[in-house]
Amino acid sequence: MRCVIARFPFELTKSGVLQTMKGVKPEPITGESVIIGRRSYPAKQVGEIVTRQDRRDFTAGEVLRAMTRLGFTCRALPEAAAPAPALTPLQHASAMLGVPVPA
Repeated sequence: MRCVIARFPFELTKSGVLQTMKGVKPEPITGESVIIGRRSYPAKQVGEIVTRQDRRDFTAGEVLRAMTRLGFTCRALPEAAAPAPALTPLQHASAMLGVPVPA
């Protein structure tokens, strides 16, 4: 399948990607990832190894689109949990005092 990553065309196949990534140790995942075989790899690591380009030359989105079209499972960046609402000074003081103990 023809894919364009970092403005360069590549002929990629699922079996070719599997062969290329065989024996490659996954880096820690901090963002988007691609599941190849039984391992999860960061999208940028996959793009760098498959295209032999510097990972600064392409986006994770380009790699995710190509890998999805090849049939690999891709995971997007997990959404961060909503931050806890800020406490007012009165609520903060009340929380520090704790709950009254019944007599």
